[in-house]
Amino acid sequence: MGLRLPLAGVTVLLGASAARRAVMGALDESTGRCATGHAGVQSLRVTVAPEETVAGRLAAVDDAARSQATIVLVDRITDGLTAADRRAVLARVRASAARGRAILVDDGDPVAALAVADWTLRADAEVESDHLTAEPVVGADELAEAYDRAS
Repeated sequence: MGLRLPLAGVTVLLGASAARRAVMGALDESTGRCATGHAGVQSLRVTVAPEETVAGRLAAVDDAARSQATIVLVDRITDGLTAADRRAVLARVRASAARGRAILVDDGDPVAALAVADWTLRADAEVESDHLTAEPVVGADELAEAYDRAS
């Protein structure tokens, strides 16, 4: 699957859960390439066990932030968390994007993930996987502020 992700930002997968899972499953973190496609870049996938604590999830995000990875795939890292814990983990994901990484998030609560998103990527069953295009989140700052106020 060919997919271009913007650097220094968080891209959130939107669409039906099955379609999002298919996209994440099709991505191979060993084949990350630069925008020109000529040079390989380091990629990694952040996943946790469902019983992992919030501290363990934050540590997994921190480990990714300390890595040399340019592309980080964050795969359902907030599943099973309370809203407050979900916000804490997603905020940490957002902070790691500031280091110039391209971060793709598939979250069980994609609406919550939108609060930290710069871009969205719609995964629809009828869209060819090679034609996925990231689109900027319009009003991202206002969305994040509204989400913070609601919590």
